[in-house]
Amino acid sequence: MGLTRNRRKKEPEIFIARDTESSSSEEEEEEDDDDYPFSESEKEDEAVKIELEKSKAKGKAPITVKLKKVCKVCKQPGHEAGFKGATYIDCPMKPCFLCKMPGHTTMSCPHRVVTDHGILPTSHRNTKNPIDFVFMRQLQPRIPPIKPPYVIPDQVHCAVIRYHSRRVTCLEFHPTRNNILLSGDKKGQIGVWDFAKVYEKSVYGNIHSVQVNNMRFSPTNDDMVYSASSDGNIGYTDLETGTSSTLLNLNPNGWQGPTTWKMLYGLDINSDKGLVLAADNFGLLHMIDHRSNNVTGEPILIHKKGSKVVGLDCNPVHPELLLSCGNDHFARIWDMRKLQPGESLNDLAHKRVVNSAYFSPSSGTKILTTSQDNRIRVWDSIFGDLDSPSREIVHSHDFNRHLTPFKAEWDPKDASESLIVVGRYISENYNGAALHPIDFIDSSNGQLVAEVMDPNITTITPVNKLHPRDDVLASGSSRSLFIWRPEEKAEMVEEKKKEKKIVICYGDSNKKGKKQKRGSDDEDEDDDMLSSKGKNIKAKAKTTKSTRRTKA
Repeated sequence: MGLTRNRRKKEPEIFIARDTESSSSEEEEEEDDDDYPFSESEKEDEAVKIELEKSKAKGKAPITVKLKKVCKVCKQPGHEAGFKGATYIDCPMKPCFLCKMPGHTTMSCPHRVVTDHGILPTSHRNTKNPIDFVFMRQLQPRIPPIKPPYVIPDQVHCAVIRYHSRRVTCLEFHPTRNNILLSGDKKGQIGVWDFAKVYEKSVYGNIHSVQVNNMRFSPTNDDMVYSASSDGNIGYTDLETGTSSTLLNLNPNGWQGPTTWKMLYGLDINSDKGLVLAADNFGLLHMIDHRSNNVTGEPILIHKKGSKVVGLDCNPVHPELLLSCGNDHFARIWDMRKLQPGESLNDLAHKRVVNSAYFSPSSGTKILTTSQDNRIRVWDSIFGDLDSPSREIVHSHDFNRHLTPFKAEWDPKDASESLIVVGRYISENYNGAALHPIDFIDSSNGQLVAEVMDPNITTITPVNKLHPRDDVLASGSSRSLFIWRPEEKAEMVEEKKKEKKIVICYGDSNKKGKKQKRGSDDEDEDDDMLSSKGKNIKAKAKTTKSTRRTKA
């Protein structure tokens, strides 16, 4: 019995019969194995041996292939790396996963062990540039000197579980109807959800064939929406009927191979110039006149040839300014009056891919970027020195290819233009559950204002959008949508006695205009947003909110 137990703890050995002529090479492999930098006892501890019956075929001898446990990061044996529950174990051969610096692990990273959970402010630059002086005298007075208290939507108000058939990629609020939320997914579907009535929702699957990357409402008709997709098309969709027309098709001849297939990522609208701007994966900018919905001009190279341009943002105050970002590790500022290759006004260098870049929503004088090097960068003035950011904020949003990219976004209601929201990649241990919070950060000093999470949302939440008028946060986590609102006062809760409304969608729910009822007996099996302990949303209604706040 003792022998059997020891064998179960060892690695499997697979015996493959081969010619005896290769026995010499087998002996060389065994000699090389003896030089392996681990003792025999360590091998026996990690190995699980399965002995197969030796078939003594004529002129043949078995060879041995050992399946050893290796690190998922560096592919070397002897250690493990990755997530174990809520704890991330670093590979000793690589730098810190959070700050990308060598000499320490993620758990002991100085940017993580502080009370701000991975966010560390950097000092302001002390410059004597006369343009900065003009900015402080003329533009800064428009910003209120005393910040109003932040209102944080920290409680899940309603949700649609498994709304989309694939993961959510983008969100957009309706410009005039406060309770309408648009969502795009990896399959090319666009969802329209009235979260005030919860059950009124539609999914249109006839607009795009693959991933929807960006959406913008028409400035002349708020029932029409533009969408950019990886199928190379710009769609123009009527939200009432679901009918769509294609304004731009970059692949008229269909699939001709990966080297020629064009995909559209960045999308924005310049209302003053009447243009719909879209950027593709070859570094080109395309323009459409939204008054006639016809393509205007020739594509312009705005980033490195062959690089993906993932973001476009027009300045809200100075319509001639355009901000772009892409996979060439740059965010670039352009003058729309003279768009020429290589003629950008400023090139904001980053160490890795730039996921997003935005002007501040009111004054348009600040710039916020999110990069794959786990840095959120802020420039306080576009009229000053742009060679280096005003501050860098270390934040965990480096991800793998199976996630929608994280993008830090401004709060459009914040008059001080300092509050931003972004999802977090590295999970934290909250009462034994591995949760991925949504972080609210004060970009003026890098301090963490609040981190909000729900014990039933155990998946990562990379897509977050703050409402432009209400205190509402919309989040896309996996295939589900969540609406967050601020915690109501106890007296109001007792008076109203509101219950959270959760809608469970099933496999055949992604049909145009189909409405779903809340699930009952099959919630545990069909809801992929449940906690690891298997408790469903209804069972944990009393513990649905968990928020941490940090006083500045």
